[in-house]
Amino acid sequence: MEMPTVADAVHLVRTGQLSAVALTELCLEAIGAYNEELNAFVYVDAEGALKTASAVDAVVQTGRHEELGPLAGVPFGVKDLEDCAGMPTTKGSRWFANGPAMTADSIHVARLRAAGAIPLGKTATPEFGAWAYTASPLLGVTRNPWNTERTPGGSSGGSSAAVSSGMVPFATGSDGGGSIRTPAAFTGLVGLRPTYGRIPTLGDTHLAQNAVVGSLTTTVADTALLLDVMAGPDARDRTCLPTPTRSFADALNHVDLSGLRVAWSSDLGFAVVDPQVAAICERAAIDFVGSIGAKLVDRPIRLGDYSLTYAYIEGVDMFINVERELYEERLNELDPLSAPGWEHLRTRTLPEAAGTESDRRRLVTDIAALFEDIDLLLTPMASVTPFAAQGPMPEEIGPVKVHQGMTVVLGFLASLVNLPAISLPAGLTDDGLPVGLQVTGPRFREDLVLAASARYESVRPWPRHRPLHRS
Repeated sequence: MEMPTVADAVHLVRTGQLSAVALTELCLEAIGAYNEELNAFVYVDAEGALKTASAVDAVVQTGRHEELGPLAGVPFGVKDLEDCAGMPTTKGSRWFANGPAMTADSIHVARLRAAGAIPLGKTATPEFGAWAYTASPLLGVTRNPWNTERTPGGSSGGSSAAVSSGMVPFATGSDGGGSIRTPAAFTGLVGLRPTYGRIPTLGDTHLAQNAVVGSLTTTVADTALLLDVMAGPDARDRTCLPTPTRSFADALNHVDLSGLRVAWSSDLGFAVVDPQVAAICERAAIDFVGSIGAKLVDRPIRLGDYSLTYAYIEGVDMFINVERELYEERLNELDPLSAPGWEHLRTRTLPEAAGTESDRRRLVTDIAALFEDIDLLLTPMASVTPFAAQGPMPEEIGPVKVHQGMTVVLGFLASLVNLPAISLPAGLTDDGLPVGLQVTGPRFREDLVLAASARYESVRPWPRHRPLHRS
């Protein structure tokens, strides 16, 4: 049996056509079949998941459907940067390798659990979620189901590999500079970065305000359904947004898409992008515009490379809840690629941080002016196709030498200026690897981004899974 969508799984469990235990066993069977090669899950709580699934089935059998949450019986994976009660959180780092099981969930994990979803285990991440691939000395190398020599992206690569291979209907992710969207692009999935604050967090990036949490799914409808569950304020997050005024799932068919103005840019005026990626995404962009009946705006976009601004903004929150002794005396325990960043960033001063924030404010102003002329911006998601699973991030794109950030620089923009953005399957390369089209919308308008994406999906459907046995 193919892994059902989240929405289908909910229906099947609620109507008794498929028990939550049977669905959980299906997930465990897929993990057993594929995880050794993919390394998507790094911790699995089969006993706890089956116990929770049995409790869901008991309610179904009594007919008390009003007691079932909107995600009752649906197993999912939790990224190992996020807390799940009863499971460890290593953050992919030897600093936290021997820590105890967490006693509480992250806010969004708690909301998914309260809605009836069943946490099955933790998915791999690079150390502290630092890279656009998923590999670390602690957790090993995670591989792409479409080609196991390639990366499923990062830093939510364990989640994307798990969903793309059909191990679970969905998994959580976090996105500071593309860490949901890049894995979605590299594995043929849907990955939404919501507006910052839409889903509250506990203590994460409240200074830099760049990183958000969310999910990786196989359909736009599933993404909207999960956002409905995770969104809404929490008193522990001083940066969170008010309760949404409408259901995101309902919005898919009720947002007015008439008269939209859409801009396409292959490079935002500065990025180096693989020509095949750009061509695939341009064809997808044309289909996207046609699917929603939009007007393609000929609006030149000429930004400067904001990669360094992003790198310093992201560094603002690195040291929160990290003991000084760790970064002053135990850098030798880190991934050799991670340690220099900690060494450099701990010497930066408040005036330097203020200068970085000034750079970001100028970019915010420029993008605000752009969105006076357009409603949606289309770009490639990543600048390259999935590269080697073990990394590092490429330093050449074609014949051009680049800094490693160029790989995912088009994803940094939404993170820096706080806009919702989604990666959607755009097509396949000549060697059969997925490419993602990025759709960026106005601040707070996840409803618009999702509704337009659902319309595109309806006329340009994509394969939902790439299990290894189909390769």
